[in-house]
Amino acid sequence: MKEYLLETKDLGISFGGLKAVQNLSLKIEKGELYGLIGPNGAGKTTVFNMLTGVYKPTTGSFLLEGKDLTGKAPAEINRLGIARTFQNIRLFSNMTVIDNVLTGLGNSSSCSLFESVFRLPGYWKSESALRQEARELLDVFGLDAERRTLASALPYGKQRKLEIARALATHPKLLLLDEPAAGMNPQETLELTETIKFIKDKFDITVLLIEHDMNLVTGVCDRLTVLNFGTVLAEGNTSDVLHNPEVIKAYLGD
Repeated sequence: MKEYLLETKDLGISFGGLKAVQNLSLKIEKGELYGLIGPNGAGKTTVFNMLTGVYKPTTGSFLLEGKDLTGKAPAEINRLGIARTFQNIRLFSNMTVIDNVLTGLGNSSSCSLFESVFRLPGYWKSESALRQEARELLDVFGLDAERRTLASALPYGKQRKLEIARALATHPKLLLLDEPAAGMNPQETLELTETIKFIKDKFDITVLLIEHDMNLVTGVCDRLTVLNFGTVLAEGNTSDVLHNPEVIKAYLGD
């Protein structure tokens, strides 16, 4: 029997009389790069909000490595292995690049509260290790030279990369990327495509991606699910789904 990293079972949520997402059943294998696409308002970001505890599902459940995380708080879900980025970048703008990543590494500290309060040798050893890990993450994204720069001073494309680096700092098993190419020019999108494939392999993680840029989707996604008005319109291998007449009609507009 095949085991899945993420499995959603008839997941759904309603806001008043509006059924924003209905009967979503995903099965994503460990190591997959999986795409969730659909028109604006289809319910994609709502799915991410359920998977990260921002919204509590009205129906159904979701499991990470067989563990039911439905209804758990965002911080606990993150600690158990799900991290995300946002459609609208949410960095700590007035903090430096490296400090943004260090916030993601906050749960990785090996020192005790006592050592931290009194700044004992264990604190400084842990702090040095975390800073080194943060620099290594930044180096993956070509940002180490700008580690002392305020996040707000980075160009848009680099802010996107920093947000992904901060998410990776929490050591996720599943990384949710919400329209990472939004606002990027074609060259930045091409670089992002290669970066996503690289980090999936380097960090041995599974990626669930929301994206409108079809070049990025076809460049990285193994399989897709298409949402339309909160329900599944199609799912399967990327090429098959994108050639589905119903998908073309509802989403690709041809």
